[in-house]
Amino acid sequence: MKALRIHGMRDVRVDTVDDPKIHESRDAIIRVTSTAICGSDLHIDNGSLPQPTPQTLGHEFMGIVEEVGKGVTNLKRGDRVVVPFPVACGHCLFCNHDLPGHCENSNSDHYGPEGGLMTEKGGALFGYTDLYGGYDGGQAEYVRVPYANNGPRIVPDNLTDEQALFLTDIFPTGYSGIDWAGVKGGEIVAIFGAGPVGIMVAKSTWLRGASRVIIVDTQQYRLDMAKKSANAEGILWESHKQVVDEIRSKSKSKGYGADVCVDAVGFEPDRSIGDRAKSVINLEKGSDKVVLACISAVRRGGFVSILGVYATPFDNFPLGQIFDKGIIIQAGQAPAHKHIDKLMQYVSNGDVKLDDIITHRLPLSQAPHGYDIFRHKKDGCVKVVLKPGE
Repeated sequence: MKALRIHGMRDVRVDTVDDPKIHESRDAIIRVTSTAICGSDLHIDNGSLPQPTPQTLGHEFMGIVEEVGKGVTNLKRGDRVVVPFPVACGHCLFCNHDLPGHCENSNSDHYGPEGGLMTEKGGALFGYTDLYGGYDGGQAEYVRVPYANNGPRIVPDNLTDEQALFLTDIFPTGYSGIDWAGVKGGEIVAIFGAGPVGIMVAKSTWLRGASRVIIVDTQQYRLDMAKKSANAEGILWESHKQVVDEIRSKSKSKGYGADVCVDAVGFEPDRSIGDRAKSVINLEKGSDKVVLACISAVRRGGFVSILGVYATPFDNFPLGQIFDKGIIIQAGQAPAHKHIDKLMQYVSNGDVKLDDIITHRLPLSQAPHGYDIFRHKKDGCVKVVLKPGE
């Protein structure tokens, strides 16, 4: 089969590889009909999350069930399914507490309680390096899905692939940031990052009844997409102070700040030469500038959700500011399995539209081009969907 694999930094290629096979009784083989490139894939592509050997990338995929193991009871050949991005057993302590990203059985070689830099990581993720399970991902013609009784969901006939595809990751991830914050209605929410996840946060914020949604980005075309797709007020990032001042000026009264701030960027934002120099001096990977802006822009007693990936420690982290402001913070991989059924119902009922952020549709053979335009923000690229069958 054909599969998009990482071979080194900025080196992704469509290779011919062996078809996946059933290894365990709870496995399923999926023929991929639609898959997408995620910002998290870029962390691997640029070497920030190391992968020493070739691996098929991609954790946003759906398709048709081709084969199931003897232990799979809820799927059959021909079912069309969407697959949540964590690989989770469904019965361990963490899975039973709706924490599939911490599954203790899916990442046997590198799992542990510490959450260290290169050791004792969380549960497995599709196509997300050996540190996170070493499972091949879905940017391929076929993919093996472990624990198939727990992960894949059958897609209703009234939904197209593109309407359902983002239930794999970015919609549950965006929704989690708002769910963690306990948004009940009337809140002002500021989102940092107008990429696919940030726009899904905005869509989720309206579903939960927020009164105002503000989104921040360095690219005007992405802000334009956020306005068109999610009715979010845009702020173009020029500086930390400028953004924080603008958010405070839009708050309910007295410049308190937003009730909730969401970091949908992570440790690789657009950075100045000064930002890069600081990272080198402090032996840091990337930058924490976005989460620092969230901490400043949120009101006292407010909530900061961190959805963007952070892979290393950072010097001078403002614990004193967090303490003084009484900020609540939650971070991590989204519990996609927890929310996917409810969110699929929203999509099926027409309460939310997901596919309006797609800017590029490409055959799998053009996946390296898709990575290039997404990485470098070329051609107005917001979201790339790949079609392995074309």
